[in-house]
Amino acid sequence: MAMAMPVAGIRHPSVAPWTTEPLPVWHPSPNFGPRRDGLTPDLVVLHFTAMRSAAEALHRLCDPVSEVSAHYLIGGDGAVWQMVDEEMRAWHAGAGEWLGRGDVNSRSIGIELDNRGSHPFSQPQMCALERLLSDIMARRSIQPQGVIGHSDMAPSRKFDPGPRFDWRRLARQGMAVWPEAGQPGDFGADAARFGYPVNDMGAILSAFRARFRPQAQGPLDDDDRAMMADLAMRFGVDRIAPTS
Repeated sequence: MAMAMPVAGIRHPSVAPWTTEPLPVWHPSPNFGPRRDGLTPDLVVLHFTAMRSAAEALHRLCDPVSEVSAHYLIGGDGAVWQMVDEEMRAWHAGAGEWLGRGDVNSRSIGIELDNRGSHPFSQPQMCALERLLSDIMARRSIQPQGVIGHSDMAPSRKFDPGPRFDWRRLARQGMAVWPEAGQPGDFGADAARFGYPVNDMGAILSAFRARFRPQAQGPLDDDDRAMMADLAMRFGVDRIAPTS
């Protein structure tokens, strides 16, 4: 394994307490390219690896045959690897959109978390993620609403980081958003304003609940509508929801 060394993306230790923690290990992947159309990161996309170990995930993310990668991988023990320079376009998001804009790879930083989706994310892993996110968000001026899950921007085909991921913990630290109590609204229109690609309302509801109401079941209800309305009011943008 490569030696730990300062890498692009961790330039300001004062932003987050990297001075008391190991720096990410630079483990380069060949699976990247230039960001397109002059785009720069305004999103961070969180994933789970759905693999048996961090070592297995690291191998796949660095295998040219796989044609997938991410900027960072965080192991269950809190170890962090950087595979792609933040200035470059990693291949982690695939097809999808957020806030009506596609090519999420060109406008995001991708973070993979060693987790199969069927068990909680460990304390060391969450602490490492928080340190990394704090640093990225400060340097890139990324707002809490810019930290999303893979399932948010591709709800019809992705489910990660899944209902076991503690979004509320990040929100308490200003690293993600969380809905407050409000009045029910138009779920589809509000989902579009918040950012979801509204072309499959069943998939949107599943992605929304996995993130904000992981215990909820059954058809769309007023709690879903009220929470989505609050997210749209505080963090959304005005755009027309496509009909389906």
